[in-house]
Amino acid sequence: MSDGSPQPIPLFDIDLSEADIEAVAETLRSGWLTMGPRIQAFEEAFAEQLGARHAIATSSCTAALHLAYLAAGIGPGDEVIVPAITFVASAAAVRYCGATPVFAEPVAQRDLNLDPADVEARITPRTKAICAVHYAGYAADLERLTALCERHRLALIEDAAHAPSATPRGGGRKLGTHGLAGCFSFFSNKVLSCGEGGLLATDDDGVAELARSRRSHAMTSGTWDRHRGHSAGYDVLALGYNYRLDEPRAALLLSRLPGLERDIERRRGLVHRYRESLAGVEGISIPFEPEDVESSSCYVMPVMLDDPEAREPLRASMREAGIQTSVLYPAIHEFTAYARAAAEPLPRSELAARTELTLPLFPGLTSADQDRVVAALQDGLAAA
Repeated sequence: MSDGSPQPIPLFDIDLSEADIEAVAETLRSGWLTMGPRIQAFEEAFAEQLGARHAIATSSCTAALHLAYLAAGIGPGDEVIVPAITFVASAAAVRYCGATPVFAEPVAQRDLNLDPADVEARITPRTKAICAVHYAGYAADLERLTALCERHRLALIEDAAHAPSATPRGGGRKLGTHGLAGCFSFFSNKVLSCGEGGLLATDDDGVAELARSRRSHAMTSGTWDRHRGHSAGYDVLALGYNYRLDEPRAALLLSRLPGLERDIERRRGLVHRYRESLAGVEGISIPFEPEDVESSSCYVMPVMLDDPEAREPLRASMREAGIQTSVLYPAIHEFTAYARAAAEPLPRSELAARTELTLPLFPGLTSADQDRVVAALQDGLAAA
């Protein structure tokens, strides 16, 4: 029996339709669960929707990043500049190549994407690539970062895990199509999700060929090819990996892809409403500008607290009110495994890591739930 308490409001939630469930069930009934026709169909559909020549599905965005770095020629002794404020995978995949991640600062509390001026100051003769993460689905400064890469002959890798179908401010080519490769995530809490999964997008035929080969142990043919009689055996051409997506997840993604734009529009509406509701709240600021919302995928709703000491009491207060929050992200250079990679403090990253608070955001969030989130935030700030 209910005790009368309001239902908890999660940070994110997923609403699967009967058609989504049936697409997976049909795949299970088919008996073909590994890489096969549904993955190919999803890759073709995603490439068309994105506007890229190639889309290569992988087991995760981390795997896609690793393949993208390998395709850029990253190896031992090289450096890749990555944001300090991002998920650790952006840097971990650099280390998979034997290279060193070099951490760079965000622009400011109002813009948590890479600061191109700070990036330029960290370029050395060992630098081989820049990883641009489009934080929360808002575009990094691709114009300046692309110019930097061209001037210094560096590869630009886009970590678009947050940003399917987003564009730079004012429109243009979708994020993930501006660099050598763009990497997407289909993790459970992402804008387009299937549980676990990722994708590498590129217009470069050579990058696509490497990614397709290396994701499946660098074999010259796969199980689906041999099943259809297209090959009797296989060779292994290089050191490869088991980075394959499976058919049930591909079926779920293929079923959910047509609803992507609708979900993003709903997210944008919720973000506009959050911004209006929070506009007069003292003690916080909201990153990015209102005009940025219409080009963003609006993956998460971040707010920045004026007082770092207020965050944990505020989170505890909101948790008591039944509202889940999160922090995106702790600064990577402050993790034990990465502390040695930071040659000096990164004050803007450290401030962001101590003041960011992520509020619930997902297409099914109701106006009433959103009002509860705002009220709980205000109450918690007043009590902190």
